[in-house]
Amino acid sequence: QVHVVESGGGSVQAGGSLTLSCVVSEYIYSEYCVGWFRQAPEKEREGVASIFISKGTPYYADSVKGRFTISRDNAKNTVYLQMHGLEPEDTAMYYCAAEVTPAVCLPNAARFRYWGQGTQVTVSS
Repeated sequence: QVHVVESGGGSVQAGGSLTLSCVVSEYIYSEYCVGWFRQAPEKEREGVASIFISKGTPYYADSVKGRFTISRDNAKNTVYLQMHGLEPEDTAMYYCAAEVTPAVCLPNAARFRYWGQGTQVTVSS
């Protein structure tokens, strides 16, 4: 069983920065895809970014490209989401998810089986 735990959420003013962390237990598989998603009240879950753990190949949604950076530290089984230039529209519950040995690594929620509980990000204007 793969366990996923997010942390790092909080409240910031517009233009501020936050870094979210996602710890994926036991890198026992040869390849993982880890994705970040967010869901605002009364909105659908949105894929934000994803990364292949071994290759480090990132993918970003257009809405965050140039502002968010996904990275990983395999020694710590951790994936980070650095968020800069935050806007009130970025306010949401942010979730991390993992999938093992994927053929592709895109932030499509249907492709991920293992989810964390989420961490709240609130951006005030």
